[in-house]
Amino acid sequence: MEQLRCSGLFDARVPRYTSYPPADRFVAAEGKLFQQDWLRAVPAHEKISLYIHVPYCENLCWFCACRTQAADRQDVVSAYIDIIQKELAQVSARMPSGVRLARLYIGGGTPTLLAQPVMDRLLDDVFAAFPKAVGFEGSIEIDTTQVREDLIHGLIARGMNRAIVGVQDFDPNVQKQIGRRQSFDQTLKVVRKLRRAGLEFLDMELLYGLPSQSSTSIAETTQQVLAMDPDRLAVCEYVHVPNLAKRQIMIDARHLPAAEDAFVMSQVARHILVSDGYEPIGIDHYARPDDTLVAARNGIKLQRDFQGYSDNASYALIGLGASAISRFPQGFVQNLSATSLYTKSIRAGVLAGHRGYAMTHADQVIGKMIEMLMCQFRIDRTAMLESYPDAERFVDTAFRNLSRIYDPYLEITDDSINVKPMAHPLARMMCYSLEQLSTPA
Repeated sequence: MEQLRCSGLFDARVPRYTSYPPADRFVAAEGKLFQQDWLRAVPAHEKISLYIHVPYCENLCWFCACRTQAADRQDVVSAYIDIIQKELAQVSARMPSGVRLARLYIGGGTPTLLAQPVMDRLLDDVFAAFPKAVGFEGSIEIDTTQVREDLIHGLIARGMNRAIVGVQDFDPNVQKQIGRRQSFDQTLKVVRKLRRAGLEFLDMELLYGLPSQSSTSIAETTQQVLAMDPDRLAVCEYVHVPNLAKRQIMIDARHLPAAEDAFVMSQVARHILVSDGYEPIGIDHYARPDDTLVAARNGIKLQRDFQGYSDNASYALIGLGASAISRFPQGFVQNLSATSLYTKSIRAGVLAGHRGYAMTHADQVIGKMIEMLMCQFRIDRTAMLESYPDAERFVDTAFRNLSRIYDPYLEITDDSINVKPMAHPLARMMCYSLEQLSTPA
């Protein structure tokens, strides 16, 4: 703890690096410039991934920083799905024939607000536009307080085989502090229904650093989650940014734990999960030893994406819905964030891409090193130069810079920089240091 404290870990404010550059550095209107060209550049018969954003919740949790809004009327949600279907048609019309769907992720918000007939027509249109590839994986975020059994069966019948259940913390006092009501018994009941209906994979998500949370409450919640036998878990840090996520003003900041106390909570959860046989994946994920994430990590094929970590090797990720982000080899496109502006654009027959970022060669080099650090806790010089042979001087400069700043935490050879296990929590800070270097040659 003293070494990590001296390194500045508990004072650092650095990105999570689910993308590089992070989304807050996207440029206004740049996505609109490139979206159509990048869609048309997808090679015929390639595999893609699709993310569909449903920004509605019946009740807004105070801790959440996602782009969501309250809606308790089914007609509002249904009308939004109509627009999603129109956008799907516009996007698929600009792409070549034969494109297959490797991954589908429906998030929010609360996708389980959708009535079954509405969800059915959405999925029918998705699979008509992009037939499933071999090994297709369909994921959906499940709110265990708002999901009906007919919807569960309908989803699984159409091939949705992974459910993501957010827990955060089961302690009633913590839930009261974050505007959430979700008991263990209720969650377990829904998980059992999902398994009985034929669900293959269950992911669960916890947060640490919440108001009134303690190492005891995170330990008890982690043990309760293990009783549901998830395949993967994400244990992420709560970030209090009421200037960006206005609903967080409802949280009494006086009850937030200190940064060091929050870090201890993450280590408590880690100890319990590893003791139960889960493999640590990157900075904040855990998976069963036979999970494909573990195979991807061991095979140096693990990727960092907007959902955390992935073994997804799709050519591109296409985002549908207000504020949804698409990722292409050439860069990023984010749709208009305001639902009203997004809807207006799609109704007018105009793609909704707005903010974005066209990757330069320098961005690609830095992004590759950041992904290596975030996924493998090492930078492989040979692999870097195989991909970017003209960046040798920059890669060597990066090695020297990291060595100068973080030498006690690194094992350095002529061909690699390896982060020592005790220093894995510093990976994001090391990535930030890479960003500060001069542009690669």
